[in-house]
Amino acid sequence: MTDGEAAHRWTVHGRVQGVGFRWFVYQTARRLELGGWVRNLPDGSVEVAARGPKEAVAALEAAIEKGPPGAAVRHVEKSDMQLEMIERKSFNII
Repeated sequence: MTDGEAAHRWTVHGRVQGVGFRWFVYQTARRLELGGWVRNLPDGSVEVAARGPKEAVAALEAAIEKGPPGAAVRHVEKSDMQLEMIERKSFNII
């Protein structure tokens, strides 16, 4: 990884669909100037992938673990990703 930069993928389980979770992650990631995406998965979980400065990625992770009002995050799985797998220039809901 580039010094000072991180890329991670999270799968968020709980009551995370139908409660504005993707919009919450999108707004948070954009504010933190991260690249990546957020999307609903067929099993009811939400996938988040982000790339950027380590401190900003850690701030997004803390937000994901809490979620927006109305969400109930039960469990978060985290894995590292290669920087090249995530476009650094934009964050999208897909």
